[in-house]
Amino acid sequence: MTSKNKTRYIDGFLLCVPKTKLTKYRTLSRKMGKIMKEYGVLEYRECVADDMKNIMGIAFDKVIKTKKNEVVVFSWIAFKSKAHRTSVNKKVMQDPRVMKMCSIKDMPFDCKRMAYGGFKVLVDAF
Repeated sequence: MTSKNKTRYIDGFLLCVPKTKLTKYRTLSRKMGKIMKEYGVLEYRECVADDMKNIMGIAFDKVIKTKKNEVVVFSWIAFKSKAHRTSVNKKVMQDPRVMKMCSIKDMPFDCKRMAYGGFKVLVDAF
C-alpha cells in the first residue's frame, strides 16, 4: 500500500433493482454521484451485474437472493479517509436535494435488502 492510499476509505453497497426500475435507479444514482462529488468524494461507481456465472464461491445474485425480475447492483464510493467519509456523509444527508429524492417509499429498490459497509483499503495495486 502506498502512502497516498494509506487512509483511503470505501463505502460498499450490494443491492437488487427490479429491471423495470433500472432507468429510475440510474437517474437517481447520477444525481447522487454529482452531489457526492460536490462534497469531495474521490470516486462514485454504480455497476450492474453482467456475469453471475461463478465456478468459485457464491455469486452476488445468490447472496442477495435476487428475484427473476431483478438485477444486482454493486456500488462503491471512495473517500480520502474514514473521517472524510463521516464528514461528507453528514453533509450529503443534510443536503435538501438528497432529502427530497431519497424518500424510502419512492426508492427504486428495496432498502431492507441492501447490504452496506465501510472498508479500509487493504491492497491498492494501482
